[in-house]
Amino acid sequence: MAAGAGEQEPRGNLWTSLGGLTTRGRSFLAAGIAAAVCAYVLGQSDLLRVGMLLAVLPLLCVVVLHRTRHRVTGSRRLAPARVPVRSEARVHLRVDNVSRLPTGLLMLQDRVPYVLGPRPRFVLDRVEPGGRREVSYRVRSDLRGRYPLGPLQLRLTDPFGMVELTRSFSAYDTLTVIPRVEALPPVRLAGESSGYGDGGLRALALAGDDDMIPREYRHGDDLRRVHWRSTARYGELMVRREEQPQKARCAVVLDTRRSAWSGSGPDSPFEWAVSAAASVVMHLVERGYGVRLVTDAGSPAPGLDGGLTGDSSETAGLLMDTLAVVGHSGETGLAKAHETLGGGDGLLIAFLGTLDEAQTAVAARMRQRAPGGVAFTPRGQQPEQTEAEQTRLLREAGWTVVPYSPGDPLPHLWQQADRSSAGTVAEESGQG
Repeated sequence: MAAGAGEQEPRGNLWTSLGGLTTRGRSFLAAGIAAAVCAYVLGQSDLLRVGMLLAVLPLLCVVVLHRTRHRVTGSRRLAPARVPVRSEARVHLRVDNVSRLPTGLLMLQDRVPYVLGPRPRFVLDRVEPGGRREVSYRVRSDLRGRYPLGPLQLRLTDPFGMVELTRSFSAYDTLTVIPRVEALPPVRLAGESSGYGDGGLRALALAGDDDMIPREYRHGDDLRRVHWRSTARYGELMVRREEQPQKARCAVVLDTRRSAWSGSGPDSPFEWAVSAAASVVMHLVERGYGVRLVTDAGSPAPGLDGGLTGDSSETAGLLMDTLAVVGHSGETGLAKAHETLGGGDGLLIAFLGTLDEAQTAVAARMRQRAPGGVAFTPRGQQPEQTEAEQTRLLREAGWTVVPYSPGDPLPHLWQQADRSSAGTVAEESGQG
């Protein structure tokens, strides 16, 4: 048998296959042995032949089924392999009979985690030589995460119903359930670079030919870009550097401290924050930003500064895979996140949990690492006076503070961040 990429199942032990005898097969074997014993005692040769026939038939079925079971291959295909929470994905299964003999009745079963639904089972009729059978089922999860599907199992039977052998394929697939993403309107945030993610071109070479910064010639470079003066100076072929785009940058900070969040489940405040962070990440990546994700543990996910060199779709996919499995951390503060943030992250957007006085001060210092920042803070988790004081301190540090409650529509809050940013800019201009 084979599954997925065509991996073969190792040949099992013949004695193990004997354990697959059905009730009918065991009855035939027992009746045959009993008839043979009686024939020996009574001296009846005809009864002995009958007993041998009854005993040999199930054993012969075991041997035949044991030797032919490797002639069935199977595969699985997910559509899609990455799906948002509470959305369905379809799993397509295919079984091919690559032997010269038809199969008997087959029962196909796929292993799926409990959160994806019941275990699917299918009964397949006789598959002719070279024949194929395709079936499919749907899975759905209210919880994000990475869930293994498989291995695929087949229950093989012989034409007489004497033996049933259950064999598992070796390959399995993974379904990634990502957070729900909401479409956000285009807004203008404080500290955002001009062009809303459209990176301006920074010329690495100056206007003067003598100030040109060349680089070594590489195979495939256009010979029209050869800089002959530098070539003569360095003694090797040099070419003019191309102008390179400077990408707008943004860091999304997600507070995952267990002590900062209350409740659990799909509708908890933490899950709302994860979903909101995913929406912001997708919104900014689609608009050309170089985005990286930073948690309170201080380990940035792959992004602009995480060593990723692929296109925006690859960036978004890796970031969403990270958010699919992010969970609560055991950190007590935001110090590691503050240390991870550098001075070149550009816009800073933070989804914060409950803060005490010390962590409010750390969050205020984070704002100094970026030209602009928007902080989403939970509402109703602390006394009203405490929350008002924290909001005042964050705004004094330069944050645009947007309070939220679980269930609030993120697009409305995103527009509120735009209006708040405009108000902050106007207020700073008035003070100047």
